[in-house]
Amino acid sequence: MSTPIQIAMVGNPNSGKSSLFNVLTGLNQKVGNFPGVTVEKKSGKCRLDADTTVEVVDLPGSYSLYPRRMDEWVAYRVLLQQDTEVNPDVVLVVADACNLKRNLLFVSQLIDLKIPTVLALTMLDVAAKKQIKIQPLELQRALGIPVVEVNPRKQTGINTLKKTLLSVKQGIYKPPAFDFIPKLLAPDTIQAAKELFPGMSDYAVVHQLIHYKSFNLPAEKVQRIESIVHQPSFNATRIQADEIIQRYKRIQTILQLVVTQTAIVPKEMLSEKLDKLLLHKSWGYVILLSVLFLLFQSVFWIAEYPMSFIENSFVWIEEWLTPLLPQNQLTNLFLQGVLPGLSGILVFVPQIMILFGLIGLLEETGYMARISFLSDKIMRKVGLNGKSVMPMISGFACAVPAIMSVRNIESQRERLLTILVTPLMSCSARLPVYTILIALVIPGDYIFGVLSLQGLVMMGLYLFGILIALLVARIAKIFIKIKEKSFFVLELPLYKTPRWKNIGYTMLEKAKIFVVDAGKIIMIISLLLWFLSNYGPSKQMESVHQEFKQRIAQNPAQAESLKKVEQAALLQASYAGQAGRIIEPIIKPLGYDWKIGIALITSFAAREVFVGTMATLYSVNGEEDVSTLREKMQTATWSNGNKVYTLATGVSLMLFYLLAMQCMSTLAVVKRETNSWKWPMIQLAYMTALAYLISLAAYQVLSS
Repeated sequence: MSTPIQIAMVGNPNSGKSSLFNVLTGLNQKVGNFPGVTVEKKSGKCRLDADTTVEVVDLPGSYSLYPRRMDEWVAYRVLLQQDTEVNPDVVLVVADACNLKRNLLFVSQLIDLKIPTVLALTMLDVAAKKQIKIQPLELQRALGIPVVEVNPRKQTGINTLKKTLLSVKQGIYKPPAFDFIPKLLAPDTIQAAKELFPGMSDYAVVHQLIHYKSFNLPAEKVQRIESIVHQPSFNATRIQADEIIQRYKRIQTILQLVVTQTAIVPKEMLSEKLDKLLLHKSWGYVILLSVLFLLFQSVFWIAEYPMSFIENSFVWIEEWLTPLLPQNQLTNLFLQGVLPGLSGILVFVPQIMILFGLIGLLEETGYMARISFLSDKIMRKVGLNGKSVMPMISGFACAVPAIMSVRNIESQRERLLTILVTPLMSCSARLPVYTILIALVIPGDYIFGVLSLQGLVMMGLYLFGILIALLVARIAKIFIKIKEKSFFVLELPLYKTPRWKNIGYTMLEKAKIFVVDAGKIIMIISLLLWFLSNYGPSKQMESVHQEFKQRIAQNPAQAESLKKVEQAALLQASYAGQAGRIIEPIIKPLGYDWKIGIALITSFAAREVFVGTMATLYSVNGEEDVSTLREKMQTATWSNGNKVYTLATGVSLMLFYLLAMQCMSTLAVVKRETNSWKWPMIQLAYMTALAYLISLAAYQVLSS
């Protein structure tokens, strides 16, 4: 077995790098963070031949070796051998054949680092449609590194690429002996610097001198570097400008040899035709709203049947097991703690899979980037830019990775504003809450026989979250006194046929994350709630038992109904009931009873715990004649006989969950991203106050 090889994948954004990574690694992937930063690190195993398995690390997209964003710095540190975990044996650089001139700038810089490099040329089929012809062998001769044609979507050229990577590692292909461009520094300067960095290429030494303050270098070495860079002949800005001019001059010469464009007038691509409609100043927004509406409608339309099946299956299991199991506390724990918890997890898997499948479809087709483009004009009015849209849209999935992704925003002010408002996006954890409350209080009617009222309410919640986020950003912009110019540069990918395998993989992964990660929390909380709901201060619990024992003895004909009343009384006397009673005066103006109060407390661990909490609390009530959780909640009443879950209460509760910061994980990530507890505490305070006031207003208006 050969020594394990580490391959770093790099390339410009939208060059097909992620697609190629997925093909090479298949499902053998893992996701983590680079040490010390929240930038995502994707790595996976790839078998090059029968005896050689390698680790492929997908580095963040970069346009050149001069980093600006945090994620570009991650790739830069790896390539400059400053990363403690990733030290690649081979660099696989992916280049888009349609934009070869721009891509070759980065390729040429990698060549001069003298790291063994392979160039994978993608999108040759798209280039052919534009009547652009590239000669890969001529390009290979000109660059001095192996060039392989690949098509990740059709999985062609993959075996050739694997053989080439193996050959490069074995030393069959070596880095070019000569630099791509002439020396950037005077010979004596280079010689002095190379003594500090033995074994590095001349070009790598130049970068060490330019960015030495960003690297972890010994104090003695820093002193010697400063004696070089402080010389009048050393000017980092001039060196970079000269380098770019020289590189593009040689790249232009190479392109004249290897690229032929037969069309005198460039042929209009299908993507360009579609953009005329989808990015139209009026119709573009109409289409965007229609797409979002269909997305949320589908969550109800498609998921209704599997959800009902799962829900009814758990009811059947409980009814089947109840007479078979012995009547003791262990059985009680299983039937009223474990089963409701499992039901609260699995019943929402269909909706989560459908939602993420549809979001994946938008990403795969290339439409998601158009959403950023369309939104830039609106974003700028509130102090953000189009790049803020992607983290905010990602917030529909989960605020934690969404907040991590703000590193792509260059402006510190816009980055902070995006962090502050992203948790207002309705994440997938809120989806179970919305679903059960909408089913409870919103009729299943159709407007014009087509538009589902429940679907409209669901979309309204998402849009209301966006509106509040924009208003908060507009107000926060006044108080955040960071003044800096920002620019919005976005490369729109071509429209593509979705890869259903990738979408299916995403759906399964998101479902797995929900079941495993959120499910663990839900089950722990469900079991804890079972304990808190079944046990309480011994004197009070015993008093309830004695009271109902006497009442049953006096009225044996009403024994069954009195036992149900006893269960409700015991629940009120339990630890859970007492906790709910303590906060009930605060939340009663919102229309919430003490059971909802318990759910609000437990939801700080994870919002989706709301459903598991309700399932546990209502199953403890012992209402065996009611089949599902929704039906149990529909029959819930106040002490005066009025229904708990009215339209006013349901809307108030949905708005509270929409606006409140009920996620400890998000607060922790905000602290990490801002390196301060100041901003997460501000976030917690303003979101809680906003949720309370708007929920109070909604309840008072609808109940009047």
